[in-house]
Order: sequence, then C-alpha cells, then structure tokens
Amino acid sequence: MTMNDYYLLGRSGLRVSRLALGTMNFGTSGFHAAYGKTEAEAEPIFRRYLEAGGNFVDTADFYTAGESEHILGRLIASAGVRDRLVLTSKFTNSIDPSDPNASGNGRKHMIRALEASLRRLDTDYLDLYLLHTWDRITPVEEVVRTFDDLVRAGKIRYAGLSDVPAWYAARAQSFAEAHALTPMINLQLPYSLIARGIEPEFVPMAQSLGLGLTAWSPIGGGLLTGKYRRTEGGLSGAGRLGIGENQRPIGDRDWQVIETLESVAADLGRSMAQVAINWVATQPAVGSVIIGASSTEQLDGNLASLDFEIPQEARRRLDEAGAPPAASPYAMFTPEYQSWIVSPGLGIGDKPAGYAPPVWNGAAQQVG
Repeated sequence: MTMNDYYLLGRSGLRVSRLALGTMNFGTSGFHAAYGKTEAEAEPIFRRYLEAGGNFVDTADFYTAGESEHILGRLIASAGVRDRLVLTSKFTNSIDPSDPNASGNGRKHMIRALEASLRRLDTDYLDLYLLHTWDRITPVEEVVRTFDDLVRAGKIRYAGLSDVPAWYAARAQSFAEAHALTPMINLQLPYSLIARGIEPEFVPMAQSLGLGLTAWSPIGGGLLTGKYRRTEGGLSGAGRLGIGENQRPIGDRDWQVIETLESVAADLGRSMAQVAINWVATQPAVGSVIIGASSTEQLDGNLASLDFEIPQEARRRLDEAGAPPAASPYAMFTPEYQSWIVSPGLGIGDKPAGYAPPVWNGAAQQVG
C-alpha cells in the first residue's frame, strides 16, 4: 500500500489516494487562525503531497474564514494540477450571522455557498461536494435534489456527506436510488483508535449502500502522537489539546489505548502517529484518511504510514485496547448471540468462494 495506490471512492469510478490532504490550517484567519499557516508555509506542504503521488485534497468554505480555499486556488493554479486533483469542499456553516439563509443545508444557501467556493478556488467545478454538518432542519430530500441539480449543471462531479447521523445518510442514499438521482459516494467522519463510535452503524451502512468513508482526526487531535503525557491535572504537552477550550477529559480507556499504541509502535520501529493512521486506513469501508501537516517533515512522516503492515497480533492488541463496549442492541449482533439464531453445526453461510467474480486492478491484483 503506497501513495501510488488509488481506491475507488464508494460505489463510483472516482479514484482517490489512500491519504487525503486536509487544508484546515491553510490560512491565518477565522476560527482556525491559532494554528494556521501562511500561503508561503502551506505551499511546500501542498507541493510535497503532490510529489508523493497524492491527488485528494479536502477543504471547506468555513476553514480559516474562506482563506483556505483562496490559498488552495492559487497553489493549484501555480502547480498547474487542477485536472489531476480530486478537489473537495464543504458547505453548511454560517457566512453571515445576520442572514438566516446564509447557513444550513437549504437549497438557497447550498447553491450560493458553492458559487462562492468556486470563485475562491478559481475553478468552474468541484470533483466532490459535501454537506459539512447536519443542520437538523432541512429535509434530506431537498439536499439530494439540489446535489442532483448541481451535477446536471456541471458545477460538481460527485456528492457526499460529512458528520451526519447514519439514518440521515441512509435516507439520502435510498431517496437518491429510488428516484434515479445523483447518489452519495462519500461519508466523512471522525475515526481513530480512541474514537470508534462509527463502527456499529456507519461502517456496515457505508458498505451496504456504496459510501466510501473518509476518516478525519485519525490521530485523535494529536493525542495518539505521544506528545501528551498523563499528569495529576489531566495531561501535559505542547499542542492544541491543552489550549483553552480545546482541553478535553482523557479517560482511563484513552490512556490504555495510548500505552498499547506506544508499545506496538516501538515493536514495529514506527512512530505512534504512523501506526494510528495505518490502523484507520486499513479498517473496513475506509477509502481514504485525511491527514494534515504543519511542515513538510510532519507530512513525510504521515505519508510513511502506508509503508508497512501491522502484524495480526499487533492489530489484535490495538483492536482490543480501544474496543468500545457494545451497547444495546449491537451487543445482540455478536457471534456469541448469533448462535441463538443459527446452530453453528449447520454450516450456514453466505456464498461459496468463487460464486461472484473477483475485481482486478491494472496490476492484476484482487481488490474485492
């Protein structure tokens, strides 16, 4: 698995890198200004990602108050790589607090937000456009029909969702399928060794309905890098997790995961961040992992996350350390409970090997 290996995103023909470049820190304005990078600082990071073979770039209109999109637009034009990139942006957040229709997921804001993103990015289309966050108001049918109109207008190529409930994503995809509208191909969600809440519902839903997962925060906001240590007051370490409102309670289970990750990383001769990213990238339904970087050195370290395999025993240790307790009704879907439904002695399964033809890539390797 390398940066020159590309996966189809969801049930589509769109090929994306296993690691996507997140650009939330491109710019020094707005909500993310505290850890933002100037254009001069962002350019070598962007160039290095391209040199490594990356083609999947993620931004949003909300990032650094639109500055991320401005910077990306100039960097893409300077590098002459617009057609090569899978350029992704997102909408939902407010751009004008005085206007009730300048936020949310309604058709009016959705179209206006896209037009503004296209201007900032200096392009006439987006490869992938995502609803950024569920607004709890707009009917999902309105969102899906507007996505379809934008695809038909040539303004976007594909549609997807970010940070929505599983039932909402399932409703969106089912409505699109039932009415022959543009399907969702992507679902962007937080996922890491210490944030595995998506596993019971989102992962099987994505696999069943053709949504490729893109995972954000694979290193738990920095907690899985090893730069934070447990103290009597909570944690110590230089980083965003210890700054003001970014402080978060770290429980015993989190520290158990961190200690196990540290041990596994030492055994493999890899950094904790590399093992954490590799674990996410090789989980079921994950098409790509969004990584950020504050320097080319940090980016190189993250890109090297694809250069090795986690041995089965090491993976078992990581899985067990961070496994969340199975809440009802998911506890009923474990192998132990399944024995109440079908006797293990009957040998009932799905389909025999060879029932369906395998899928092959250009290198004649089975990929599905």
